Amino acid sequence: MPAIDIEAEDGRKEALQRMLRIREFDTKVGEYFADGDIPGFVHLYVGEEAVGVGACAALEEDDYITSTHRGHGHCIAKGLDPKLMMAEVFGKREGYCNGKGGSMHIADVDSHMLGANGIVGAGPPLGTGAALSITQKDEDRVALSFCGDGAVAQGQVHEAVNLASAWSLPVIFLVENNQYGEGTPVSDQHNVENLSDTAAAYDIPGINVDGMDIIAVNEAVEEARKRARDGAGPTFIEADTYRFHGHFEGDQELYRDEEEVEEWRKRDPIDAFSERLIDRDELTDEELEEMRTDIETEIEEALEYAMDADDPSPEEAYEDMFGERVPDIDLFVEQANARADGGIRGGGF
Repeated sequence: MPAIDIEAEDGRKEALQRMLRIREFDTKVGEYFADGDIPGFVHLYVGEEAVGVGACAALEEDDYITSTHRGHGHCIAKGLDPKLMMAEVFGKREGYCNGKGGSMHIADVDSHMLGANGIVGAGPPLGTGAALSITQKDEDRVALSFCGDGAVAQGQVHEAVNLASAWSLPVIFLVENNQYGEGTPVSDQHNVENLSDTAAAYDIPGINVDGMDIIAVNEAVEEARKRARDGAGPTFIEADTYRFHGHFEGDQELYRDEEEVEEWRKRDPIDAFSERLIDRDELTDEELEEMRTDIETEIEEALEYAMDADDPSPEEAYEDMFGERVPDIDLFVEQANARADGGIRGGGF
């Protein structure tokens, strides 16, 4: 069974809840980052919720995903706990990666979420590797790799797609085309009408879908998953979407005008899907408001959990990095402490 049966009424409501949960989570993260309470950088998923939820709803729970620097939405779409996510964003020990990953590197292998990634285009090679392991183990699962439009210009992405095609691996490459690679319009990055056209070079299906429509995304990924499990190899899907915020929080957004943003906001994927459910008498306005209120409470509890959680200690810096502690690490710590005390400088190990 898929993680969310979007063909059933309860499944459609669950999908809407996950979209609302992503929106509320990232809205709060943006506010607290602006107040200086969150370390590092954050890249919000607001506006792109239909892609993450639509895609993950088509997957089985034990299917793998790989993510991007804009990974909060993918995590929630895959079913990760907002409390542990928020703790990670705040750099706390109780987070998914013990506070060492932060916003751009949330991962939970137990949930088959192989990690967000600050390196542009790093997800597809990981997805291809996961798909290879699936083939080697003869498992009934697939891998799905999210990446952005800017990542399609990365050589490692094409290497991953080429290998997956050559070996007919069970992997789905899902490009979230939010119209800008950082501040560069997609038309200035690529010389094709649709990024999905590049799939022809690898003799695999290239599909373009409306990324603001959760059902369109879900159907495309569902078909790609079936193809992958039937041994027919990968599919390259391009979902046209839009981020309502800047590339990162604090981005002055000098590369796009307010009229463009407002036009895309009129196509808000959450509003569109909730209206569809209301029109089908599957949801009432009162139920929608109750859903919003419950999720607001849930995210407030996640914030409280994160802010009450402990910071990791400096001594934990090298934990979970190596299978066994190696002597060189002890030497490095001794040298670092000596330099901090004004002692020796330089050296090596």
